[in-house]
Amino acid sequence: MLFDSHCHFDFPALQQAASQYLQDAKAHGVAAMLVPSVSREQWPQVMHCQTHLRDSSTNKPLDFYYALGLHPCFLEQHQDAADLAALDAALSIRSKHCVAVGECGLDWRLADQPIAEQSIKARQIQLLQGQLDLAKRHQLPVILHAVHCHAELLAQLKLAKLPQAGVIHGFTGSYEQAMAYIKLGFYIGVGGAITYPRALKTRRTVARLPLTSLLLETDAPDMPLHGFQGQVNTPAQIARVFLELCALRHESPEQISQTLWQNTLRCFQIEMH
Repeated sequence: MLFDSHCHFDFPALQQAASQYLQDAKAHGVAAMLVPSVSREQWPQVMHCQTHLRDSSTNKPLDFYYALGLHPCFLEQHQDAADLAALDAALSIRSKHCVAVGECGLDWRLADQPIAEQSIKARQIQLLQGQLDLAKRHQLPVILHAVHCHAELLAQLKLAKLPQAGVIHGFTGSYEQAMAYIKLGFYIGVGGAITYPRALKTRRTVARLPLTSLLLETDAPDMPLHGFQGQVNTPAQIARVFLELCALRHESPEQISQTLWQNTLRCFQIEMH
């Protein structure tokens, strides 16, 4: 059983053939999926994804979970104070399927002018701090987007002292950076980046990290795997990510599969019966 811990199934690229993509995912071993959000406007779509996560051939749904948050790359869509207040209210009445705050975090690629850079960074940090505060208040883990910002993000997380940590999504940093997150209680999201032969640093890092600190993800419909560049990424591709991870690790595929599944349940405090 595979758990895609980060799939934007509400995005149009996947919704246009949702039934087929779900059947393909199930055929490749996907048993559960977590759909993070990127903006307040999108929260209803994310919450209603569950009505579409159904295999038409068996009518048996995948186990579905979601997260509510404000993504750092969508600042133009956010009304920061109002959206944080709305997030607080939504989390207060969340269903059992809402298991995290996110996707939130920092992305330092977004500014190419010094003044704009400082303004964007300051706003991203403020939004992140607000969401970390809400995660603490509602006793939820966070799904963190982190690009070119590990030093600042680690500093913010050390200050926040979250009781329920979360996951560093789509990690491509160094072994030392990964271990710094792990020491704070975070899991490391492993996705399609490891399928690229030239991604030597990421591949070596993932091979060395504790298996008990890894989660599997696709980030579909984005982040296509090696050999699939220019194509829509899909949740079924989690099987290829898994096989690549197995090739990098010394544990058996059975042990890797079971550990990844349990890691995901533990990270998001999910109880399956």
